[in-house]
Amino acid sequence: MSRFIVALLIILSAPVMAQKDPSQLFDKLLYTSGKDTLPYRLLKPENSETKKFPLVIFLHGAGERGIDNEVHIKHITAVFGHPDNRRKYPCYVLAAQCPQDMMWAGHDREGNRLVMRANPTKPMALLIQLIEKIENEFPIDPTRIYVTGLSMGGFGAFDLLARFPQRFAAAAPICGGGDPETVSSFKHVPIWAFHGALDRVVSARQSRVMVTALHEAGAAPGYTEYPDVGHDSWTFAYADPYLLPWLFSKQLGKKSFTK
Repeated sequence: MSRFIVALLIILSAPVMAQKDPSQLFDKLLYTSGKDTLPYRLLKPENSETKKFPLVIFLHGAGERGIDNEVHIKHITAVFGHPDNRRKYPCYVLAAQCPQDMMWAGHDREGNRLVMRANPTKPMALLIQLIEKIENEFPIDPTRIYVTGLSMGGFGAFDLLARFPQRFAAAAPICGGGDPETVSSFKHVPIWAFHGALDRVVSARQSRVMVTALHEAGAAPGYTEYPDVGHDSWTFAYADPYLLPWLFSKQLGKKSFTK
């Protein structure tokens, strides 16, 4: 092969080689507590030595459960791994993986209402421990901790809000739901919920019930319901150009919802 052809191949391949899979930006780690383990990924800001940073907690859906520590971040790598967003909104992103056949949130049912169980599920209990570990080990700004989740993770986001109503600066639950009787404890937290009107996996009624309960408690949550979308509203929610500016503008003590 001539030197010219070799040089040409190097030039042509350089842009491809420079394109990094955004999932590779997330460290692959394992949290252990006694005999229990929880796989998780952690995205760090590009320069984490100069100040404290926000922490985003992401809860995946039922379809991404397992132990591979890979599939559960597929819906957030594009938004949080995007170079522009990493520059504008430097933060830590924590994404744990729930084991198969388990749930982030535990509920009982009373008629049409979900009732949150007193104790967290095992994966949620491990996640709570892991959040504390991350806060202790990294320069996390305690006034700017956010939670977002989709489907099963949307229920998990409401569960975390109910269990720790004073710890979160904002929340973005997507196609989730929860116990409407718990909202009075976290009505001060800025919330922007999303759902698809045609969702046949998790009915949009689940989000509507929570949003209605928040309004009745005196809160002013944001709610976006996509009229022609099914059970993939996260695709549209995480692509919304207002979501990240809204989320990262919130700090504990600032209660209003504005885009």
